[in-house]
Amino acid sequence: MSTPSSATASCRVQGMLREYLGSGKLTEVVYRDSAGQIFMVHDVIRDLFSRAGQDFLLLGRGTMLSFDHVITIDGQLLADNAG
Repeated sequence: MSTPSSATASCRVQGMLREYLGSGKLTEVVYRDSAGQIFMVHDVIRDLFSRAGQDFLLLGRGTMLSFDHVITIDGQLLADNAG
């Protein structure tokens, strides 16, 4: 079984994210933008999808995040390369 790249979510993380999708719960998301700045937002996760081998999160206010830029969701570290 291969290990997912930092651009894709593991099965465990996908399961957690799908729970957030179904709940409509306000969630704290910490991520890096393309310039490397760290942001924290409180928003609802509206969608989780894959394009060209990369996973993305769509937040309620329209922000689309590449999974490899997401550091934590509600304090849970998601990716090995987040630091």
